[in-house]
Amino acid sequence: MKKVGKGLALATQTLAIDKERLLDWYYQIVLIRKFENKCDELYHQKRITGVYLHLYSGHEATGVGALAALTKDDHIITAYRDHGLALARGVHPNPIMAEMMGKRTGTSGGKGGSMHLASREHNFWGGYAIVAGHLPLAAGIALKEKYNETKNLVLCFMGDGATNNGYFHESLNLSAVWDLPVIWLIENNFVGMGTRVEDAAGQPELVKRAIAYGMKEGPRVDGQDVVAVYNAVNEAAEYVRKTSKPILMESLTYRYKGHGVSDKQYDAREDLKRELDEWHEKDPITIVRRHLTSNFPDIEPQLDVLDLKADQAVAESVEFADNSPIPDYNDLINNIYV
Repeated sequence: MKKVGKGLALATQTLAIDKERLLDWYYQIVLIRKFENKCDELYHQKRITGVYLHLYSGHEATGVGALAALTKDDHIITAYRDHGLALARGVHPNPIMAEMMGKRTGTSGGKGGSMHLASREHNFWGGYAIVAGHLPLAAGIALKEKYNETKNLVLCFMGDGATNNGYFHESLNLSAVWDLPVIWLIENNFVGMGTRVEDAAGQPELVKRAIAYGMKEGPRVDGQDVVAVYNAVNEAAEYVRKTSKPILMESLTYRYKGHGVSDKQYDAREDLKRELDEWHEKDPITIVRRHLTSNFPDIEPQLDVLDLKADQAVAESVEFADNSPIPDYNDLINNIYV
């Protein structure tokens, strides 16, 4: 497996998780994987268009586990690898797929596409294409919650590549200066586009950057294990609610596709093929399935039913999107201030 730092232990403490919750997490992880596989297929059929498509395959346990630790009044914001997080937050697959296919019934009326999913109803604020451009927005949402004296927090996802951007330093610094209720969660898949973390970061243990801002340093958690992620984010959320101070944490995960669907690095490089094979041994689906089968005998038939349920949900989302209208001129000029 990928080394995560000499002598560094991952946060893997687990609390007892009941059967129904584990089954729900299993379904969400499988749904995200099947949804992303279908999006990959539709993109190559040119039924999903746009400059790029960034898939969440391999990251599912991080998103599902992290969001399970939040309340409905908390806020989530992320970058362009956002489809899986929208599903994990409870946004229905139909409007997500419609948005992917540029239809009026999409989450953003077909005008946002893959990298700009959002849902006001779910306090899911996107979906941003500019690397690290959403971090100042996360700080702003947290400032609003602090000003209104609520106990709500912001969970801000970012990739490892965002941590070398100026927005990262400005946002984390102000969140510490103003004691803002933010969980800054780095999804570290060890490579920003095609550049390894150790080739781009003087301190490759990215969570240690918290020290520079006087911020609490959270754990580096096994991002392939949904239970470990849930426990770590749950503990971080308790700290933020209690102190109204930010925390930086890191989830070590791996993308099973290239940076985007046109990235063919895995096809061209034998070393990356071997590395991908190693990480497939830690597939989030395999790990959560193992949690279930080791604790609940004879549960396999239930898991098979959930697999079929996910297949059906994805198929229905494609049918919904296919049958939805495309935006017209009135949609184009809607929501324009001037």
